[in-house]
Amino acid sequence: MWIDAFLAYLAGERDRSPLTITTYQTALEDFEAYLKKQDETLGWDGVDGDVIRDWMVELIERGNSPRTVGKKLSALKTFYKFLLQRKLVTVDPAHALQGPKKDKPLPVFVREAEMNRLLDGPYFPETLEGERDKLVLLILYSAGLRRAELNGLDWKDVDMGQCQLKVTGKRNKQRIVPFGPELRDALQHYRMRLQALPPENLKTSAVVVNLKTGDRFSVGQIYQTVRHYLGYVTTQKKRSPHVLRHSFATAMLNNQANLQSVKELLGHANLATTEVYTHTTFEELKRMYNQAHPRAK
Repeated sequence: MWIDAFLAYLAGERDRSPLTITTYQTALEDFEAYLKKQDETLGWDGVDGDVIRDWMVELIERGNSPRTVGKKLSALKTFYKFLLQRKLVTVDPAHALQGPKKDKPLPVFVREAEMNRLLDGPYFPETLEGERDKLVLLILYSAGLRRAELNGLDWKDVDMGQCQLKVTGKRNKQRIVPFGPELRDALQHYRMRLQALPPENLKTSAVVVNLKTGDRFSVGQIYQTVRHYLGYVTTQKKRSPHVLRHSFATAMLNNQANLQSVKELLGHANLATTEVYTHTTFEELKRMYNQAHPRAK
């Protein structure tokens, strides 16, 4: 009951995205199940820091990464703040706890040559579905969008004349992202084909459409589409929409874009978040050096 009230608060008063709300719900239901497993009589007001620490240990043992455990702890902390403000509990047992130290791997990205081979190659069927699928990858790679941002993109957000997208990111923060002639032409041709469909076949103003139902293409369908097509040009395990966002940032920096510009295009709140890509480009420089310099071998 308290979880339902909290999720309604996130949606109504905090205006959080459905994806964020689902993430919080999953974490809280996981913790609640853990509590019941330890003691059927234990409620939210009977939890202490040791119970939460033991839960985090179990999460790690179940194979969750330190980053995932940290996100679940963050959800629990936000929930307890909510309960405390509404006087549903008298103590917040989570506020002083810290998540496990995160490892900081370099962002995984697809090289420019591989992306060129995919987007210029014969991998997309010559159907409206194939055209839509190519557009999904082209937007993500050309504009650096998150998959939730692409999912929420409507035609009113596309300015063909100025070649720019109005993107609604995290916490409803909006930014303008420019795009080039290739994406403009792809958008125009795809929209023309969409408009030729019977009106009853389209139930949404979304740019990316589920052509079987006429509804908005879901974040899950975007993920599966990207994973499928990246499999043609790379064997790496991570083949998600976020990999294309990393690929966008890395390609920009490798081609002399400055860090501040990339920060604005990605919609990052601070420069430190964007700086991780400088490590990626430096790794690329080292690889090229070791490959090319006669004394490096």
